[in-house]
Amino acid sequence: MRPQLKLRKSRPAQLAVAAVMMAIPTSAVALSAGAADAHSALQVTFDRQTIGYGQRLTATGTAPRSQAGHELLLELAPYGRTWQPIGSAIVHSNGRFRIFGVPKQSGSVKVVAATGSPRMPAARDTSSSASEVGSSQPRALVVSASLQPATTSANAVGGQPADVRGTLLPRQAGRVVVLESRVGGTWHALVRGRTRANGHFELRYSPTGSGPQTIRVYFAGDPLNGATSTTPGQLAVYRQTVASWYDDGGSTACGFHATFGVASRDLPCGTKVGFFYAGRTVTAVVDDRGPYVGGRDWDLNQGTAAALGFGGVDTVWSSR
Repeated sequence: MRPQLKLRKSRPAQLAVAAVMMAIPTSAVALSAGAADAHSALQVTFDRQTIGYGQRLTATGTAPRSQAGHELLLELAPYGRTWQPIGSAIVHSNGRFRIFGVPKQSGSVKVVAATGSPRMPAARDTSSSASEVGSSQPRALVVSASLQPATTSANAVGGQPADVRGTLLPRQAGRVVVLESRVGGTWHALVRGRTRANGHFELRYSPTGSGPQTIRVYFAGDPLNGATSTTPGQLAVYRQTVASWYDDGGSTACGFHATFGVASRDLPCGTKVGFFYAGRTVTAVVDDRGPYVGGRDWDLNQGTAAALGFGGVDTVWSSR
């Protein structure tokens, strides 16, 4: 069953990030990433407060030298869940440490002393217990989701709907994704849908008119992850037209020869036009005038005709 889709404006990404920050567990205190823990034996600095899905978070700091050789854990508490380790490291003889982890969800992070004996001979007295070292102050962390593929492109031919598919990571069911179009520098929602259990989604959109549209898929964020979007791509909308082809070996009205050229009666020289024919697509450049035969919209030069596998006079789909 396809997801239910409807037109609706998407919220700005700033609101999504704010919502995630408000959803951090009450045990977490949102401090700056570089702030130290004034009342903890562990002094910790996190390299960032916002991170992309799959990126590495680094915690550096110092512990009492008596903890040299002991293990420290980098822990994450996703919204509504318990603490879980995502990385570990051993305290050096000078008390310094560096821990790496790859968090997949937003929440709180902290560094705690692991229980048990040291993993390496301590340079100093290791009689201090994990409870004496305690943990660092929890810090708020926003982990942005990831949309795959990273680029978006689609074709809509003859009024048929265009399908944009992808996956939102981490994989969760019921997350809202929106197909948007940029008009005048502003993104507008076209259709919206929800992810399936495997994170997959499919957005079906039936455009009106013709010509290319700049589109993207946008996720506004939720308590699990921060907002993200795909790299803007193109939605090519094709209309039915009639074309012939010719050999432009002579001079052209525009004064240049395009490798993939097309003659048009009224489009400005240099205008790009997309063509779809027999399952093939090509982008041609207006470099000549014509055709001057009634009932025909385009004259394709030999390069464009060859790229499309086109011959004679036939129906083609064009983006203009």
